Amino acid sequence: MLHNRHRLLLSGCVVAAALALTGVRTRATDVRAVFVIAMENHNWTQPANQFTGSIQQIYQNPSAPYINSLVDGTSGVSDQVAYAAAYHNVLATPDGNNPHIHPSEPNYLWAEAGTNFGVLSDNDPYRATGGTNQDTSLHFTTLLTNAGRSWRSYQEDTDLVRNAGGQLTNFPLTRNLWNVPLSSFSGVFADGSNEFNFSTQYDYAAKHNPMVFFTDTNGGNDATPSNPLSSQYAPLQQLFVDLANNSVAEYNWITPNQHNDMHTTLSAGFQGLTGDAAKIKQGDNFLSQIVPAIMGSDAYKNHGLIVLWWDEAEKDGVAGDNADDFNHTLPFIVISRDAHKNVNGVPYASSLNFSHSSFLRTMQELFGVGPLLGDAANALDLADLFKPGLLHETPNPK
Repeated sequence: MLHNRHRLLLSGCVVAAALALTGVRTRATDVRAVFVIAMENHNWTQPANQFTGSIQQIYQNPSAPYINSLVDGTSGVSDQVAYAAAYHNVLATPDGNNPHIHPSEPNYLWAEAGTNFGVLSDNDPYRATGGTNQDTSLHFTTLLTNAGRSWRSYQEDTDLVRNAGGQLTNFPLTRNLWNVPLSSFSGVFADGSNEFNFSTQYDYAAKHNPMVFFTDTNGGNDATPSNPLSSQYAPLQQLFVDLANNSVAEYNWITPNQHNDMHTTLSAGFQGLTGDAAKIKQGDNFLSQIVPAIMGSDAYKNHGLIVLWWDEAEKDGVAGDNADDFNHTLPFIVISRDAHKNVNGVPYASSLNFSHSSFLRTMQELFGVGPLLGDAANALDLADLFKPGLLHETPNPK
C-alpha cells in the first residue's frame, strides 16, 4: 500500500535534527493518507446576500444540505468533523487593505508553494503567451518526492477515451495511456455521462491542478503518455479503484470538474435550481457521494484525513464590497478520526485566523518535509482542528 510505505516515527534526536535542517516541527504522527478535495469560488460566511444573488455563502445555505449536515451535528459522521470559522483568503486583513490574490490559479499555486510567484491569471502552464509554468523545486509535492513520500493528482474529465471521430467519451483510458493534463478543455461527451450529476458536459481546468504548474512535477511540456510523470495524474474514476485496492498515495489532490466544484452552472441547471444555487447544489451533491466513498476505505479508516478546501473568497454583490477582509470567510472542513472532539454535541469550530498558508504549513508538518515554503513560515498551523498533540510536540490546551 503506497501510503503505508513510510511512517513518521522519529526519535527525539532525529526530530531535533530535522527541525534544525528544515524549519519544520516534525513528530511522530498516525496520519497515513490525506485526501484534499478542491472546491471553488464561494464564501463560508459573508455580510450580505447570504442566500440570494450571484454569489451566496455556503454556511446554512439550503442548497448545501450535505455540507451543512457535517458541521451542524446532524450527519452520522459529525463526530469526525471539525471546521474553521475564520479561514480567510490569502493575505487578507481585517480591513481588506492588502494584496489581492485572485483569481483561482494563484490560490492553487499558494496551496502548493506558499506564494503565487506573481501569477494573477488562470493561464495554462505552457500557453504560447502568458504561460505560468514554474521551474522551482521549492513546492510541496517535490518535497514529498524527495522524502520518499507518494502523491497523486486525481482530475475529473481527464485521461478519457476518444471515439473514432476524435470526440471525447466518459470512459477512462488504461493506465499506460494516461498523460499529464497540461491544457484546459470543455465540451459535451459523445458517449457516456457524468457519474455524479448525470450531465453530458465536461470541463477540465488546469488552473485547478496545482502540481501541473511545476516542471519537476509535470515532466515538461509533454502531453503524451511518454511523459515520465504521467502516472502521477489519474482520471477521477481511478480514485475508486485505488480506494478499493488500498493503493492510494499518501497525499491525494482531488479536483472535480468545473461543474462539480461549484465553479460553473450546468447549462440545464441542476435539480430544479439555476444560477448560484445550482452551482452550490452541484458541489454539495458531488461531496455527498465522494466523501462517503473515501470514508468507507481502509485508507481513511487507518488514520486518514479528508480536507474540504475552497480556493478563494468572493465579493457578495454590495457596492464597495471587499472579499479580502475578515468579514468574508472561506469554507474549510476536516474529516478525520483525529479531528478535534465535538463540543456540546456539534463539530468544533475554530475561531483562529487561518489561510492557505496555514493549510500548507500543516501538510508540511504532517509529512515532516521542509523547508517551510513561502508564507507557510509565517502562518499558524491547523493544530486547533485536531486532537491535542497531532501536530505539536506538546499537547494543545484544549
